[in-house]
Order: sequence, then structure tokens, then C-alpha cells
Amino acid sequence: MVKVLLADDDFTMVALLKTLLGMEGYQVATLLDKTGDILDNIRQEKPDVLLIDIFLGDSNGMKVLRQIRETPDMKDLKIVMVSGIDKAEECLAAGANAFLLKPYMPDDLFDLLRS
Repeated sequence: MVKVLLADDDFTMVALLKTLLGMEGYQVATLLDKTGDILDNIRQEKPDVLLIDIFLGDSNGMKVLRQIRETPDMKDLKIVMVSGIDKAEECLAAGANAFLLKPYMPDDLFDLLRS
């Protein structure tokens, strides 16, 4: 079973995605209620895919993406960046595997996860 880790500060979005992904057979974890270092939390969860918003309240998804790509034990993690602002080119150049512009249709996410 593929494990997806959701990193978004929007509680409603996280709840909706958790439900939809679970219905599609994905194992889902979130960083919404975690404290401490985000990289340590990602390591603990051991996801197959990280779905991360660029804007994370007190953190920055682009910074996290760059840190992951520079960390030997995490550099191969599949990362899908999301944002309400079209930053696809920037995200892909920084090492994201894919980008989704909010609001997106769940089928767009499922297609990415299957590929």
C-alpha cells in the first residue's frame, strides 16, 4: 500500500484529502498536528509520496523540498508540490516530481500518484 504524507496547514484540505485518498486505498498520514523539525517528522512517517504545499504557515515548502533533495537518505522521496499560485516551473526546477495548482480535481492527484 502506498503511503502519502500530507503537509498542508489548511485543516479542511487535509481532512478532505485524507478521506479521498483513504477511499482510493492509500495509507495517509499528515503533518498537521506534528511539532518539531519537519524533516525528522517526514523520516518518522517514511512516506512513499510527500504532498506538500508551498506555503506552510511557519515553514516554507520550497525550503523543505530543497532540504530533502540535499539529504542523502531522503533525496529519492517522490514529492508533489501544491499551491494556489502557479509555481510549477520553480518547483520542478528545485526537484519536485510534480506540481498541482489549487484548486485541483482529485482525479488529477490520483493520476499523479498512479504514475
